[in-house]
Amino acid sequence: MGQGDRSVPACLGLPDLNKFQIENSDVITYHNYSDETDHRRTIDSLKTYQRPLICTEYMARTRNSRFSNIMPMLKEEKIGAINWGLVSGKSNTIYAWDTPVPDGSEPEVWFHDIFRKDGSVYDQKEIDLIMELTGKTK
Repeated sequence: MGQGDRSVPACLGLPDLNKFQIENSDVITYHNYSDETDHRRTIDSLKTYQRPLICTEYMARTRNSRFSNIMPMLKEEKIGAINWGLVSGKSNTIYAWDTPVPDGSEPEVWFHDIFRKDGSVYDQKEIDLIMELTGKTK
């Protein structure tokens, strides 16, 4: 997409509806579960509308959408972000949508979620990064 091209990104689907929604919204929300290169393209295309952006879903470790490569970019761009997976539970979001583990065992790489049911963390480095990026201290 070139500089100033205000077409709706193809990844959003339903182009006529999406174009209408984007052009008539005060705030633009979007989902992106891809790596930082694809996510950057989405941001760049949506920024052309000069509206506040909120990424309402991201973070899919097995698709290389991780706190470590996406959160710093979102912070730099001043884009609000929501990770809807918090505690491993009945929604089974530690498993990728297309690769559930039938026996319920913990996968080596979690898809979403940050904490186990007992409150222990999946990856302390992620917690440290989140705290650093949000200005919180231990």
